Amino acid sequence: MPLLDPNVDLPLQARVGLTADSAFQTVWPYPSWIAHRGAGRLAPENTLAAFQVGLDHGFQMIEFDVQITADQIPVLMHDANLERTTNGQGPVWAATAGQIAQLDAGRWHSAAFEGEAVPTLAQVAQWMQSRGVLANLEIKPAQGLETQTGEQVASVAARLWSGVTPPLLSSFSVAALEAAKAVAPGLPRALLADVSRWASTESPFESPFEAILRTARGLSAVAIVIQHAGLDADRIAAAHSAGLRVLTYTLNDAARAQALLSMGLDGVITDAVDCLGPGASPG
Repeated sequence: MPLLDPNVDLPLQARVGLTADSAFQTVWPYPSWIAHRGAGRLAPENTLAAFQVGLDHGFQMIEFDVQITADQIPVLMHDANLERTTNGQGPVWAATAGQIAQLDAGRWHSAAFEGEAVPTLAQVAQWMQSRGVLANLEIKPAQGLETQTGEQVASVAARLWSGVTPPLLSSFSVAALEAAKAVAPGLPRALLADVSRWASTESPFESPFEAILRTARGLSAVAIVIQHAGLDADRIAAAHSAGLRVLTYTLNDAARAQALLSMGLDGVITDAVDCLGPGASPG
C-alpha cells in the first residue's frame, strides 16, 4: 500500500509552501498587456515594423524571441529555421549575423512589408529604450544550444539594458534560464510552461502545476508564464503565495482575458493587439 502524502488534502496554496515576499511581488514594473512578437498578425512577427504596430495600439511591452547566430550574435527569430519568416534557408545557428541581415523578413507576410529586416537584439534595445517600451525576451535556443544561448543572450541583454528597466527573460528551457541566471543574476526570469505537458520528477503526489512552481522557485524566477487553458483562480493564488507573478500566453479572447485578470492574473500576452489591451474599447 503506498504511503499517503500528509499534504494531499490541503489547498494548493498551502502545499506550495511560501508566502509572497519577493521584491517583484511588491514592485512589478511591467504592464498587464504584452504584444506577442510585436503585432505578429498585423505585421511580420519579431520585426521592428511589428513592434511599431504594437506601440501604435497602445502596448508598452512587447514579447519577442531571441536566438544566436553562428557568430554568437543574438537576433530575433521564433523558428529554428529561416524558411517560414524570411527568404533564407537553413538553421538560424548556422548563419552569421551578416548573412541574416541581408534577408527579407517582411515579404512572407505581405507586400507592404517587403524588405523588412531581421533585427539584432542590440537594434531592438535601442528602439525600445528610445520609446520607453518594455521587453519580454523569450530565449529560444536551438536543440543542444540551450546553455550557450542562455549565457550569450543574457549577458548581451544585461549590457544593453544597463541602468534601465530590465527585460523579463523567459524560456521553456530550464537549462537556458539556469545559464542566464549564472551570467546575469540581476535580470528577472520567468519560466514558460504548458501545464498539460509537465510531470513531476520529485513525488507521485506533486501535481504538474506544483512541479512548475518548484522549478520556477529553483531558478529564482520572479514569474511563471502559463498557457491560458492551464490557469484558474486557485493556481494564480498558489503562484502568488509562492512569490511568483503569473502571466499567460497566447490569449486572444477578450472574455477569457478579463476573467483571468479578475482572478489576479498579472499579464496577458496577446496577438490581438487591435482588439485587446490598453487601446481596446471595453466590451
